[in-house]
Amino acid sequence: MGCKWANQGRNHVMPAASAVFRRTPRPAHRLLAVALAAASVAGVARADDAYLKGRFDPVVNWPLIPIHVVLMPDGRVLSYGTDGKGNQTGQFIYDVWDPAKGADAASHLTLPNTTGTDTFCSGQSVLPYSGAVLLTGGDKTVNGVRNYSVNDVNLFDPARTTLYSANQPMAFLRWYPTVLTTAQGEVLVLGGRADPNTPVPTPEVYTEGRGWRTLSTAVSDDAYGARNWSYPRAWQAPNGKVFVDTIWGGTFFLSAAGTGSVARTPLTLSATDYYLPAVMYRPGRILSLRTLNKAVDIDLTAATPKATTVRGVGQDRFHGSATVMADGKVFVSGGSFVTNVAWGVAYAAKIWNPDTRAWATAATAKRMRLYHSVSMLLPDGRVLTGGGGAPGPQTNLNAEIYSPPYLFERNISGRLAVRPVITAMPATAAFGSTLTVGTNVTGVSKVTLVRTGSATHTVDFDQRLVPVSHTTSGTTVNVTMPSDPNLAPPGYYMLFVFNSAGVPSVAKVLRLG
Repeated sequence: MGCKWANQGRNHVMPAASAVFRRTPRPAHRLLAVALAAASVAGVARADDAYLKGRFDPVVNWPLIPIHVVLMPDGRVLSYGTDGKGNQTGQFIYDVWDPAKGADAASHLTLPNTTGTDTFCSGQSVLPYSGAVLLTGGDKTVNGVRNYSVNDVNLFDPARTTLYSANQPMAFLRWYPTVLTTAQGEVLVLGGRADPNTPVPTPEVYTEGRGWRTLSTAVSDDAYGARNWSYPRAWQAPNGKVFVDTIWGGTFFLSAAGTGSVARTPLTLSATDYYLPAVMYRPGRILSLRTLNKAVDIDLTAATPKATTVRGVGQDRFHGSATVMADGKVFVSGGSFVTNVAWGVAYAAKIWNPDTRAWATAATAKRMRLYHSVSMLLPDGRVLTGGGGAPGPQTNLNAEIYSPPYLFERNISGRLAVRPVITAMPATAAFGSTLTVGTNVTGVSKVTLVRTGSATHTVDFDQRLVPVSHTTSGTTVNVTMPSDPNLAPPGYYMLFVFNSAGVPSVAKVLRLG
């Protein structure tokens, strides 16, 4: 594969030295300099900019390369993808991490994979009603050659901490499939390939308690077959259909009703890559990174999809990740100028604000996160980043957890802010209902719902933030649940409440629908 990079060969002219030295610092700069000096005199180790950039915690070991990560309804994280040495295979082990126990070895429960399926490069999602994790497809070795496919279906039961084979396989062999939840509470599987030469252009749907059906009248090589087979970018759209954003620029609406149908939309985008991230940061709005240092904001809220340019991306980030944070901003981390090569590695993360459309530079990671790396929001408001390798320039049997700016005091102390606490909340909610949430503070400023994550290969299936309205009465917050499953498909969401200083609580997970 050829090298991919942008903005090469530009001439950067430095200002004349006299112009630099004649420049007078602004008063705000003087104040900051005084504050830094005062911090030094007072014996503070150094001024901390975590309230602006956030902070990566120290690198921690992981029992495997977390190529696939899933946030389960009980707050634990299922991960899998390699053996304990970082070799390509999910056939032997998987891991369950409990963030409540910290990040050392005691917080991990590593178990044998007894299903017989090599789950390397499968697809995974939390089922919307039972809360079990559905694993679809995976890897197979044929005559000593890897990366063939299987049609295996496996389930992980969080209540019993057990991985087991399902009774019914898929109709098609799949490797690199996309998995997402529809407004009807069904699970749509599309894309992937059957063997190294055969993409799968036919989607299929899983319904809990009923099994699988094939969308035989929604076959498309352009949307999710030969031209766009690898983890196709797809989301439940406000119009009731599933929107597909392809690497070659065409966009499609897929209906999963009955045996399905698919049609191209008038919107054509510039080309992108299988390994550049895209994320639905709120219902009907998608931030999509494109090749040559481009990005677009796709709007599905009108009758016809449209897109506007997002400037200031900074660089191409092949194999990077885009993660919606608790406040609705998008955290973009990892990647490099050249796909899975340690050249132009993006150690510094960036944050995109959808309201201002501006980018801010965030904290700097210690490890490169390239092919087979992941990023996923946790219920405590932090972001798990980890993995990379199998293959790659580093074998990253490790993770770094990022704490966003909203978790810190709004000063240079670097101290974590005092957080509001959700003291009581139901575990389920109906569409359009009012949810009564008890807190330990008054003056709650915002409430957000964020879909629990399931990430792999720059994709976080089902990820989105859903704004909700609320009223307060003392320490009681009444939250109006979304009424439209096209905007918030049934399933599990993290509910965050923010205090008057903009600091979020640790989320409670609820099932919507």
